[in-house]
Amino acid sequence: MIRSEQELDDLLSQPYEGDAVEGDLLILGAGGKMGPTLAMRARRASRGRVIAAARFSDSALHQRLEDAGIETVKTDLLEPGALASLPDVPNVIFMAAMKFGTTGAEHLTWAMNTFLPGLVAERYRLSKIVAFSTGNVYPLVPVGEGGAEESMAAAPVGEYAQSALGRERMFQYGSIKYGTRVVLLRLNYAIDLRYGVLLDIGRKVFEGSPVNLSMGFVNVIWQGDANSMCLRSFAHCQSPPLVLNITGPETVAVRDIARAFGERFEKQPMFEGVEADTALLNNCRRSVELFGRPKVSLDQMIEWVADWIASGGATLGKPTHFEARDGRF
Repeated sequence: MIRSEQELDDLLSQPYEGDAVEGDLLILGAGGKMGPTLAMRARRASRGRVIAAARFSDSALHQRLEDAGIETVKTDLLEPGALASLPDVPNVIFMAAMKFGTTGAEHLTWAMNTFLPGLVAERYRLSKIVAFSTGNVYPLVPVGEGGAEESMAAAPVGEYAQSALGRERMFQYGSIKYGTRVVLLRLNYAIDLRYGVLLDIGRKVFEGSPVNLSMGFVNVIWQGDANSMCLRSFAHCQSPPLVLNITGPETVAVRDIARAFGERFEKQPMFEGVEADTALLNNCRRSVELFGRPKVSLDQMIEWVADWIASGGATLGKPTHFEARDGRF
């Protein structure tokens, strides 16, 4: 059982063998859900400087990173001159993005997800870049076929997914024009006890609310495993960019996840809707070949999340809306 946010962050930032990055590292957009523990993992694994750039509206997070030996830069990356003021470094992780709240703010979504990556691709053309993308760039695929592989043609649904594909295209453009070595990580879905698909499903079971089956199957991965794969991706940066699906190897039924939580809570889950024949699913065969299987199993994730919910653990209060099939978040 993980008993506190401090214990959770310590676990998420515990590096694996091979997580060390050679040279200084800059993380752009480090204030989000994954950035803080990624920065702390990199700091614990590597000898070079780790620099985290973000708006840092949460002063406590800013101080926590500073206390961990991470250099922080408070900045709005979209402001003129912001990127130019950041240091030259050999390694860059791009995490800045906008997903939720896209509807009604499409202009900002495109600025964050496409315009800014174009600026970063120009500014850091001499660096290695590992950029987070999303499995939302794929179409919904038939359940039972193993998920979308990296070779599948992109067919994003909705403006968020379209702008995410734009992000990839900007890094591809910079890579081909300048020879920049890049890896693009198409992630579905990272799990933290405070956020994620498992938390969304588990809370509904715990609270006696119906679980929506519209998106009846998912892939999930422990956030620590995803962050480790991100750091190890620097060894595989290339031009044109390498595209990698980052997720767990199982195609998991939402109904089965709910039943697993029901057993732990001694509650009968309720459902609404029916499973479709298609879902947003990624095939992670290539990343497993490079990095091995994720260390944290699905059963372990469910166990930790169930304990966290039952003990009243803190959450980010941000539902994933994983059940959306129309690309609107």
